[in-house]
Amino acid sequence: MDSKLNSSSLLLLLIFITGFVIPATVNAVGINYGQIANNLPPPEHVIPLVRSIGATKLKLYDADPRVLKAFANTSVEFIVGLGNEFLPKMKDPNNALAWVKTNVQSYLPSTKITCITVGNEVFTFNDTALSQSLLPAMQSVYNALVGLNLDKNVTVTTPHSLAVLETSYPPSAGAFRRDLKAFITPILDFHVKTGSNFLINAYPYFAYKGSPKQVPIDFVLFQPNAGVTDPVSNLKYDNMLFAQIDAVYSALASLGYKKVSVQISETGWPSKGDEDEAGANPENAKKYNGNLMKLIAQKKGTPLRPNSDLNVFVFALFNENMKPGPTSERNYGLFKPDGTLAYGLAGVSSVGSNFSAGGANGSSAGTPSLTPPSRPTASPPGSTSTGYLAISGELHLGSNCLLLQLLLLVVGLI
Repeated sequence: MDSKLNSSSLLLLLIFITGFVIPATVNAVGINYGQIANNLPPPEHVIPLVRSIGATKLKLYDADPRVLKAFANTSVEFIVGLGNEFLPKMKDPNNALAWVKTNVQSYLPSTKITCITVGNEVFTFNDTALSQSLLPAMQSVYNALVGLNLDKNVTVTTPHSLAVLETSYPPSAGAFRRDLKAFITPILDFHVKTGSNFLINAYPYFAYKGSPKQVPIDFVLFQPNAGVTDPVSNLKYDNMLFAQIDAVYSALASLGYKKVSVQISETGWPSKGDEDEAGANPENAKKYNGNLMKLIAQKKGTPLRPNSDLNVFVFALFNENMKPGPTSERNYGLFKPDGTLAYGLAGVSSVGSNFSAGGANGSSAGTPSLTPPSRPTASPPGSTSTGYLAISGELHLGSNCLLLQLLLLVVGLI
């Protein structure tokens, strides 16, 4: 053995030689891999962490070449992203083709890139110019994939905030905001044509944070509780996330898109928060993410779609120390930057603290082949070069709507 190998290399070598046991309780989980931090381990040291939690899918907010190269030949599937500020340029087919060649085609097939997200929660900003750019950008990226014969293996989609719903409770009454239907309907046609998923970011945490005395904590943490019954469908719900997912399915059905599949592109719970951030603590984060992973492993569907596997990406892999906003923003990670768990998860052990920190100074690490202008056109306030948004800064009207209507039914649970 080379005597020059450092302790981190020895640790990684030992893991690969002995074989890291993937916990059966968290099989096939997806994780969001954000990098708004200056103390994260280099991507090659992240591989054993991903294996330790049994993750098979990672979602990036860009197409970081360091990450995509490091995970080559690992069988981990990737979603890569294009930030909101790129949407106007991506309407040009030549720009889209150049981006796909550089950031997708060049890594295939060694790195399994299976999806491209174009923009992130675009409709949250109520920016007409940005909203009008979304579908043309998605179409240009998809056409680039077709031209390169990659469209059978790589899909194109865009994540939405739950705020795109005007009504979210009862789940059977789920409906999109009327002012967004003109934008959403063509996007749904795109999903039908290309076979891609409809992505939603859903955070029951915000419903609890907004009214901790009214919302039963067990209902949002997947803990045993009496549940609530949808008065129209007569389906029983024992957790808020499932109610949110089914509200999205109902909204899709109301527009005639019953066959479009829903994917939860973000959900999670912070392990630390400010004094006014009720429920943000390690114990609740452990319950939320741990119970969610168990449900994913059980291939359990929602009450409305009991035979459909949950398609969920947990937010997030690491605590990110450079994210702005309240304390919770920097504490959604399953792991601390040194590779130790932020809190215990059943069947998962920390890989260790012998990580070489650094090498990641934000999520915009030289990824796109197009350089964003110094003052991006149609770039919404608070966005970054990857469209990575502050969670707590979003409106999450869908959660609030669900909360207001839900309180009428769950008062008996308190």
